[in-house]
Amino acid sequence: MFESLGSKLQDILDRVGRESKLTEAQVKATMREIRMALLEADVNFGVAKDFVAKVSEKAVGQEVMGSLNAGQTIVKLVHDELVETLGGKAAQPELKTQGNLWFMVGLQGAGKTTSTGKLAHLYKSKGRRVLLVAADTQRPAARDQLEVLGKQVGVPVLKVQDGETPQETKRRLEEHLKTDYRDLVIVDTAGRLQIDEALMDQLANLQAELQPTETLLVVDAMTGQEALNVAQTFDQRVNVSGLIITKMDGDARGGAALSARTVTGKPIYFAGVSEKIAGLEPFYPDRVAGRILGMGDVMGLIERAQQADLKAMEQQKAGDFDLEDLMNQLRQIRRLGPLGDLMKMIPGMSRALPEGFSVDEAQLQRIDAMISSMTFKERRNPKIIDGRRRKRIAAGSGTSVQDINKLLKMHEQMKEMMKMLQKMSGGKGMKGMKPPRMPAGMPQGLKK
Repeated sequence: MFESLGSKLQDILDRVGRESKLTEAQVKATMREIRMALLEADVNFGVAKDFVAKVSEKAVGQEVMGSLNAGQTIVKLVHDELVETLGGKAAQPELKTQGNLWFMVGLQGAGKTTSTGKLAHLYKSKGRRVLLVAADTQRPAARDQLEVLGKQVGVPVLKVQDGETPQETKRRLEEHLKTDYRDLVIVDTAGRLQIDEALMDQLANLQAELQPTETLLVVDAMTGQEALNVAQTFDQRVNVSGLIITKMDGDARGGAALSARTVTGKPIYFAGVSEKIAGLEPFYPDRVAGRILGMGDVMGLIERAQQADLKAMEQQKAGDFDLEDLMNQLRQIRRLGPLGDLMKMIPGMSRALPEGFSVDEAQLQRIDAMISSMTFKERRNPKIIDGRRRKRIAAGSGTSVQDINKLLKMHEQMKEMMKMLQKMSGGKGMKGMKPPRMPAGMPQGLKK
């Protein structure tokens, strides 16, 4: 989502990053460019103005910090201020041993119901006993949608009936919890296409009756500056405790997400990163700032790898790397998420990739289909795949013999590359490899 903003900021900082000294005039010119980049990314005007003022104040007359030269100090100051603008330290909803009730609010279409299901999936995986309450009586389909999500996650759903009062909802909820103990209740409330008094009154009445421990506002990152007005209005009426920014995997300019914390004063708890039920991640300001400035997100990449259980990949012996291993590794990697997004989590990679770069996911599917069309014996010993076998595999996978030839050649090249990597690491595998050293004078993560 921050691709355009990140590219512009990286270009600006790249120019000053090599300077050993900066004049006040150079700092002002750089800050002016940064302010324009922020405004073009739909960042709130006041937020952009304050951001530049704070960086300028720290930058003018700044002494060289450690091994950083003056230009690189600007890079560090911009990064640190980005982290602060996004919220500083990461925050998560309060979670007690029992009695947790979370109130989900937001406009219709922002992803409120979907986010409710994602939260249930996330916290069930942490060992919580979750109950979902479908309280959106304005849109019957929302209650059905939450029921489907509940079945998918494996948690019960209590559906509020049409015309039911907040007092009746509270009574039914208490009765349910007496017979089915739950330590986390998440209530999906009604939404509208736009804010109106009827909606706010309904939410305020239900909130007053249920007394939630957290009130989470779901904000659609695609709505730009309007999302900030929505957040402020909801906060004034129902006292929002935290935000969930959805559709951060989209092509929005990112200004609303960058401004939300400052404008509302409320922390961003989570970010929606895909349509999948597992596509909700805790929001880490430092990691997002790192991605924007091309410094990557190594911790995020490690966490995804741990979730996908890639230990088998590390233990793979290069000399025994066959097509069965190739297929398994490709499937494991694809479980981490879109490859284009993963590559940008590697420090410096976003600057190294050409503009408009994308990974052809369809090509990975074709490779999977070709290997799947082989027998186990053929995968383990590709050398036995002669002309007749290649024709059969091509027919079975809907590809051509030329495609099979390219796959076998690619496998041989990968096998040789893995042998080389293993020699470079002293036979210790991936864990034994040392990261490449950055050239002197270049800030980490900004090397082209």
